[in-house]
Amino acid sequence: MIKTKLLVAGLLVSWLAGCQQHVRQSEPQLTQSLEFSSRIESLRDNQPLSAAALVDKLSAAPMVIVGEKHDNTDHHRIEQWLLNQMAKRRQQGSVLMEMIASDQQEAVNQLQQGLKGEPYIRDERLQQLLQWNKGWPWALYGGVVTTALHGDYPLLAANLSASEVKQIYQSKQLPAGELSTRQPVLDALSTLIVTMHGGQIDNDRLASMLAVQQQRDRFMAQQLLAAPKPALLIAGGYHAARNLGVPLHLHDLDKQARPLVLMLAEQGMKITADQADYVWYVAVAAR
Repeated sequence: MIKTKLLVAGLLVSWLAGCQQHVRQSEPQLTQSLEFSSRIESLRDNQPLSAAALVDKLSAAPMVIVGEKHDNTDHHRIEQWLLNQMAKRRQQGSVLMEMIASDQQEAVNQLQQGLKGEPYIRDERLQQLLQWNKGWPWALYGGVVTTALHGDYPLLAANLSASEVKQIYQSKQLPAGELSTRQPVLDALSTLIVTMHGGQIDNDRLASMLAVQQQRDRFMAQQLLAAPKPALLIAGGYHAARNLGVPLHLHDLDKQARPLVLMLAEQGMKITADQADYVWYVAVAAR
């Protein structure tokens, strides 16, 4: 593989100057030079891509899904960079985030409306107004969220509320589907859930957690289909994966739906064409 050194600082000078007011509130380091030792590949032909070429390809798609590793800071920097770069190439229709639940939508709508006058709002107040879930560290997500909030497009919820999750957990009801509920998919997701819990999970809890995972993917697919286009969804890697997550549910809901999937990964991981169209590898997050 050809490794490329992507120097985005020079490319982002004008962007950073324009949105410095917003990002400094949540991630001051984003106002400095953003420089990644990274590698971008097209998984369709196993060829390297420049960041500019990737943005061109994503910008042409009506639906884009970006899969992240939640604890990797560079992934969130890339997401923020993509939001700005893609908006320069065409009018963004909407941005959806797994980190925003359905019962936060009204708060997000009101805050976006209030921000049109470009008022200064402290981070703590911003989180309060958003009813932000502290399970998603603001130090990681603040920059992406504030960029989207200040965009001229709606920021939309892509996750179920806690009450909805509780109901699904109790019912264990899987969504109906042709591709999304195939046994190999259910088996793979079950294996992931068991692994994430160190093998310490009984069958009853496993059934509940599998139902929650599947219903979250179904909700993301429904939201993405209904969202103004072009739409961009930011979610965890397993939700984004073509062979396991939202793309399968999109197909079950609309066989014409063809999202482009960009997987943000870490060096040492192996992302395949079954999972995504493009992959952007960055350094392993410090643990």
